[in-house]
Amino acid sequence: MTDRTLRGKTAIVGVGETRYYKRAAAPDPEFKMVLEAVLLACEDAGIDVKDVDGFASYSNDRNDPPRLSAALGCKELKFSNMFWGGGGGGGSGAVSNAAAAVATGLADTVVVFRGLAQGQFGRFGQGSTANVAAGPGAFTAPYGLMSPAQTFAMRAMRFMWEHNIGQEALRALSLTSYAHAQRNPRAVMHGRPLSAEDYDNSRWIVEPFHLFDCCMENDGAAAVIVTSAERARDLKQKPAYILGASQGSDYRQAATAHNSPDYPTSNFKTVARNLYAQAGIGPKDVDVLQSYENFTGGVLMSMVEHGFCKPDEVNDFFTPENFYFEGGKLPLNTSGGNLAECYMHGLELITEAVKQIRGTSFCQVPNVNISMVTSGPMVQPVSNSIYSSEPNP
Repeated sequence: MTDRTLRGKTAIVGVGETRYYKRAAAPDPEFKMVLEAVLLACEDAGIDVKDVDGFASYSNDRNDPPRLSAALGCKELKFSNMFWGGGGGGGSGAVSNAAAAVATGLADTVVVFRGLAQGQFGRFGQGSTANVAAGPGAFTAPYGLMSPAQTFAMRAMRFMWEHNIGQEALRALSLTSYAHAQRNPRAVMHGRPLSAEDYDNSRWIVEPFHLFDCCMENDGAAAVIVTSAERARDLKQKPAYILGASQGSDYRQAATAHNSPDYPTSNFKTVARNLYAQAGIGPKDVDVLQSYENFTGGVLMSMVEHGFCKPDEVNDFFTPENFYFEGGKLPLNTSGGNLAECYMHGLELITEAVKQIRGTSFCQVPNVNISMVTSGPMVQPVSNSIYSSEPNP
């Protein structure tokens, strides 16, 4: 464990979420939904919204902190921060930025938020319809490599081929997320169970991804509140102490034309090492995991790179029984995740990690002490975070 660390100095003390909608179904503007999520998080924490003095977001969120601060009536704005690049890979990174601001005295009460209204601003999962392909897309779009599913399928397929991993491993991830969503009334796919037969018979999107290997497209907003560990002890909710939150990218992972030296990777090899060093724990200490599934293939690599199993153990380890919240070896995506609860660019994974620490999840794992999130495999940069029921477990 490194001496320079955020370990135990800050905590998440409030969680707020709007209703989650299917893409284009939200009745309210995106900005209004973000305001609602922040107000709900403050109410949850027992904090006056006027005392919020910082905001952090990611994935180029459109909701400007000065405007949020003005609309909410905050007394002052001390910290306004954006995690650049990486799409959903910035979820835990935004938490790390907020925690760093609080730990160093830049701000006292920082909201981490994400708002999405894909019906109002356009879809993330669709290929570009522009007449000109510029930048990195100029190397791929003219040849038919256009959508996120196509881009990420190539890395996942290479990893599965190198390690002889079967389709059943991907299916296990989808079945697990959908099974957990059936217990979560907030989940968009609540009431729509998925069977192995349904998965196998669903259409191919791009090999190795069936329809149910792909995350949803949703509208809504979510927010969490980060403050100091000292203050957290006196607030309304049980704190989820931030043991570690790491962000970054491996060597030349952002090279254009799919030209990164290490191709079949989720991009967590160095980031996972840094997270564990900061938190002072290892993979065997994790009680429950929320692993970002833009597509199930990235979860395979992410879990391997975080040390939960070796590549040649994936076929045996990746089963619904091992991932189920009741009796599983490693309970996984207990809210339904991006696949079945909501695609809120992974911030809903962080809210679920906090709920597991509090003991309030709809799929509550018994006696959770360590709850972990991995944000955004196969993008650049990625991030991850670890939460604990104690500041120094």
